[in-house]
Amino acid sequence: MSQSQVEVAQAPAARRVKSFTRDSDPFTLNVDFIEKYVNQQPEFGVLGFVTYRRTYARSLDSVPTRIRDLGRKYGLREHEEFWLTAVRVVEGCFLLQQQHCTTQRLPWSNQKAQKSAQDMFERLWTFKWLPPGRGLWMMGTERVLDGRAGAAAFNCGAVTTANIDDDLATPFCWLMDMSMLGVGVGFDCTGAGVMVIQKPSMSEEDSYVIADSREGWVGALRVVLNAFSGKGDLPRTWDTSGVRPYGAAILGFGGTASGPELLLDMLRTITRILTNLQGQLIPTLAIVDIANIIGRCVVAGNVRRSALLAAAPLAGSDFINFKNKAKYPERADWGWASNNSILAEIGMDYSEVARATGHNGEPGFLWLDNMRNFGRMKDAPDGRDHRVVSTNPCGEITLEDRELCNICSVYPAAHETYADFERTVKMAYLYNKTVTLIATHDNATNAVMLKNRRIGVSAAGIAQAEAKHGRRTLMGWLDRGYGYVRRLDAIYSDWLCIPRSIKTTTVKPDGTSALLMGATPGVHFAHNEFYMRVIRFGSGSPLVKIYRDAGYRCEIVHKEPNTTAVYFPVQEKLFARGKADVSMWEQLELVAQLQENWVDNAVSATIHFKKDEAKDIAHALSLYEARLKTISFMPYVSPEDERAEFERMGYEHAPYQAVDRDAFARYAAGLKPVRLGDDVGHEVTEKFCDGDKCVMPTVK
Repeated sequence: MSQSQVEVAQAPAARRVKSFTRDSDPFTLNVDFIEKYVNQQPEFGVLGFVTYRRTYARSLDSVPTRIRDLGRKYGLREHEEFWLTAVRVVEGCFLLQQQHCTTQRLPWSNQKAQKSAQDMFERLWTFKWLPPGRGLWMMGTERVLDGRAGAAAFNCGAVTTANIDDDLATPFCWLMDMSMLGVGVGFDCTGAGVMVIQKPSMSEEDSYVIADSREGWVGALRVVLNAFSGKGDLPRTWDTSGVRPYGAAILGFGGTASGPELLLDMLRTITRILTNLQGQLIPTLAIVDIANIIGRCVVAGNVRRSALLAAAPLAGSDFINFKNKAKYPERADWGWASNNSILAEIGMDYSEVARATGHNGEPGFLWLDNMRNFGRMKDAPDGRDHRVVSTNPCGEITLEDRELCNICSVYPAAHETYADFERTVKMAYLYNKTVTLIATHDNATNAVMLKNRRIGVSAAGIAQAEAKHGRRTLMGWLDRGYGYVRRLDAIYSDWLCIPRSIKTTTVKPDGTSALLMGATPGVHFAHNEFYMRVIRFGSGSPLVKIYRDAGYRCEIVHKEPNTTAVYFPVQEKLFARGKADVSMWEQLELVAQLQENWVDNAVSATIHFKKDEAKDIAHALSLYEARLKTISFMPYVSPEDERAEFERMGYEHAPYQAVDRDAFARYAAGLKPVRLGDDVGHEVTEKFCDGDKCVMPTVK
């Protein structure tokens, strides 16, 4: 690709969209096709409708004029219905393709695009595939199409600290910048011991004025970190007079402002930690501290949620005790902000770390050599991903320094035949590949992403698919499907004149988006056949009154201000076995088979182990280390003990609470039908890979 082509590829869509010709108007779905879905609802799962409304239904004032006018033409007043969200997502996807082809002077056919777009829409409508939660929320919006918020279309990222001897600030500033856009970030600690923390000089200015913007907050962090690496002065005071107060609306990406206090606390706490380390080589725990303190600040404002994964070598630090409150009591204030994993090595002794994992589930394990050398683990090593530094926080995408990932899901259980599944895989692939056409605001990120074009077509609802099709048939579908994805990538990359994707497939954990159709989350087995799914709402939400009036159990969450827990009864469909019925060994084997037959990135999996299995974790790791790329563990808690265990940890209203058939039936019988008008809409946005283990608690 020539320099001029690179410049065009990276140009904001606001400039690219103007290049449409009169013979190629902006792509839209045919109105007669759309009308078949107007005022209809898809077959939502038990929690699907309320999940869609509170999480993904945008207000009509926040969507492009075309979508807003279309909604109002068919009677919508305030918020999208799912048919309109699907129109926005699908049209947004094909508009990006069209913009790319127009600016690059490549062939484009509205007729072919219309056929594919209708197929993509129909398969989205029937929940055979889904974009990520971020895609449902952001795809087709002006902020993505005009290039102002390109990063918001991606799920997660990773950054290395290996070069902090040259530039201490950049990896942490990138982490904060992306986290404030809702991108979950994995980071490593390989920069430990490579630089001496300097004594900062004090600025002659009275104060440093912090601008009330993402760039302003990140800039203040850069000032602090540069001061301790000899590249600038430390301000005497911080001027936050222009920062919006707590609770003020954030108009762009959504949510409410956290106010200046948590920002100031972040800057002061990092300053104190580095001051205490002056003259010393920066240690592993300080790297994790800085990232976690940033994470605590970022998640402070209501729906501004993100996630972190810290990865460090086992040797030479006290990393596995990072969250030990007895040993490091101060870290109780921010130690929760990251999931922690060790950078494992084939052939290592797992005994010490497995004891810690067997106690509370952390740390997890990342095998970088497997990530770098292999696509699918059953294929010959090729080393094509040799620059990988870590994974995203949920562990399903292998990533280079400052690279972002984009993921979507296909649901094998929603299909009767392989041929139908293959067609859905094509639509999901096409969505993912299109997202790689989007440039972000970060030049270094664009440089790696435009080269790698990494995607992650995820196979989801694995437990349901296995119950429906059987393990052998499912793995056969996935094996064939992987080959099909690679063939598609050759065809579409050539058409778009862009590099082929370095990797293409994954299994993500799923979470909120899977609730739309009632799919089991990723590779994980169902909690139980019957259970209560507890969802938190703002106490002032109109949904709380609606569900309370319909007979649902609604209780105040005393430890979370202005929060009400609503209990929804769920009966799992296609239920064969739950967490209680599946051993640690079978779970590991299922992950390994997925890594061999479908996944060339990685499988996000949390293995639930029973008490008598904890002693075998080290042995299991030594047996499976050559078949896995990432893995994490969690102690299994029986239905009889789960509520008490959840409360022992300091929480209220466990999100999953198993019940028996009779209790389920009694509760369900007392509920009235719920009807939601379009005046009820978006309240909470999922902003990253939306599995439960990716979520950091919201802190006020």
